[in-house]
Amino acid sequence: MTDVTAPRRSTPGEVPDRRRQFLAGTIGHLVEWYDWSAYAYLAIFFADKFFPQDSASSLVPMLGTFGVFAVGFLARPFGGLVLGAFGDRYGRRAALTLSIAMMGGGSLLIAALPTYAQVGVVAPALLVVARLAQGISTGGEWGAASAFMVESAPPHRRGLYSSFLYVGSNIGKIALTSSGALLIALTGERAMGDYGWRILFGVGAALALVGWWIRRGAAETSSHTAEIRAGKAARPGVFEFARRHPVPTLQVLGISLGPAAVFYTWTAYLPAYAVTAGGVTKGQALTAGTISLVVFAIAQPIAGVLSDRIGRKPLLLVYSVGFCAGTVPLLDLAGGSMIRLILVQAAGLLLLSCMTAIAAAVMVEIFPARVRVTGIGVPYSVAVAVFGGTAPTIATALQAAGHVSWYGWYLVGCTALTLITVLTLRETYRTPLS
Repeated sequence: MTDVTAPRRSTPGEVPDRRRQFLAGTIGHLVEWYDWSAYAYLAIFFADKFFPQDSASSLVPMLGTFGVFAVGFLARPFGGLVLGAFGDRYGRRAALTLSIAMMGGGSLLIAALPTYAQVGVVAPALLVVARLAQGISTGGEWGAASAFMVESAPPHRRGLYSSFLYVGSNIGKIALTSSGALLIALTGERAMGDYGWRILFGVGAALALVGWWIRRGAAETSSHTAEIRAGKAARPGVFEFARRHPVPTLQVLGISLGPAAVFYTWTAYLPAYAVTAGGVTKGQALTAGTISLVVFAIAQPIAGVLSDRIGRKPLLLVYSVGFCAGTVPLLDLAGGSMIRLILVQAAGLLLLSCMTAIAAAVMVEIFPARVRVTGIGVPYSVAVAVFGGTAPTIATALQAAGHVSWYGWYLVGCTALTLITVLTLRETYRTPLS
């Protein structure tokens, strides 16, 4: 049996098959985000299958289901640590194949789960297990995929390769929402609640198998892991990234927290806010979100190529200064009509693309190869869990308290922290990877 952790490297002087590397990173990330997003999108259809409805409140199933969703977010830093250490010791390819296997396994388990009526509390318990596996997978995916994609790139194309991680994740989300809309159109909402959601999770598991096969055939990008296997280098400690490289660790945290809060605000909260504020229907909000994600995906490689020509810091500054100045005015314009929602979402995501397109490249370029996967994965996952996962909740709570305008200033504060971090970075786009 082939050892999945054994790195397949090109021979000296041989250029790896960059197309295979490119597909392994992009398509694998696409599948990861199709499967990760399926839970949130389909929760409304399967909530009552795993959490019995309380006679006093019809919200009990949704509360239970989104409680499990939160468990997945909390598992992400743990995944960044465990899979990050695995990727630094055994290789990026090994971490990516394990990551996508865990994600696909979680989707397959959800697709086949018995209901609460059939097995009682075993059903929600298994749902927690599946979501924990997916949370660990997502937490480890970013660090490993970032290192793999940027290390696979030609030196003058690292920004471009980096940008396709977000291209893949956005296509994955679009594929999920469009598949769900098509299935509802063909079978109806009742059928979607009966069995349709299982089909979409099953598709996610099948896609994960394809992604696993593509990644398994990719070349390893880290020579350091081969040195560990040969006994020429010691294994990196689990927390070595923070102990020996505290400044890059804090920099990754700082450049991640602002975009995390902004991204989940623009993609998760704004559509709901526009609906509750009036003038936009649920269907129009979904359409606006899809259009904005398409614009966001198209902007990624443009920003990536631009950063390869003029540097990373100019784009990071455009994002940071732009959101410090523009967040409050943009949020004030979000409600009222579908056109305004599309314009605000698209404008915000275009500005955000200046950061997201090159985030992986910047993080890889500031961390040494020995602890690169852990050093990227852990602080990034912490930032996403603390600032991204809580953004819609904070916004909704302030809206309910009658202080919705305060939320814009909260985002400005988060972005200001990112701006301060950006100012501490050196320009790295022409720096050789260590």
